[in-house]
Amino acid sequence: MINAAIQFILDVIEQSGYLGIFIFMAIESSFLPLPSEIVMIPAGYLVWEGKMNMILVILAGTFGSLVGALCNYFIAYKVGRIFVIKYGKYFFMREKSLIKTEFFFNRHGEISTFMGRLIPVARHYISLPAGLAKMNIYKFCIFTIIGAALWVSILALFGWWLGDSFDNISVGEIAEAFGKGEKDNIQEFIRDKMKIVVFSLLSIVLVIGVFYVFLQYKKKNNAQR
Repeated sequence: MINAAIQFILDVIEQSGYLGIFIFMAIESSFLPLPSEIVMIPAGYLVWEGKMNMILVILAGTFGSLVGALCNYFIAYKVGRIFVIKYGKYFFMREKSLIKTEFFFNRHGEISTFMGRLIPVARHYISLPAGLAKMNIYKFCIFTIIGAALWVSILALFGWWLGDSFDNISVGEIAEAFGKGEKDNIQEFIRDKMKIVVFSLLSIVLVIGVFYVFLQYKKKNNAQR
């Protein structure tokens, strides 16, 4: 039986279409723990069924992610510094740490925002240090869009692939694979394949990160000569 919360999400997406995807991905990019897999993978399956358009699905997911990220960004931007200065000591945060965060995002905010959108858990919170450091809003939006577009595209295409690979699977069964409770063989297969996708993506992110560090190191050495 499909979890009630998951069924609600699926019902909204099927009834509201791209607006539902936009809303749930905005929620996913904020503080609330809503897995993007439950939204975008079923949406990709609906594309395979001919009920939605892949480009519009990706656009709705991407800009929904941007809106959620901007909410976190502005919360941190407006009250983050005040909170750290007044209460940070109770959470092992000092004004000195805030200054370091600002310095880091001034130098590496673009790559951090992009990579953060592709890392599980981190993608929910990368907007907070960016807002705290008052990262340039235009750069924040651009690199959030790039990272989010890549992530939602991967999920939507994975959903389309599932539809093309199984004859007797339903959108509910796909979504439930990422919920709680026992899974059947097909759902375990879906989860295992998604783990491979995530691991592959993290490997690519790691390579990008190492290459970026190498370029920064080389740049620093050239500047010292």
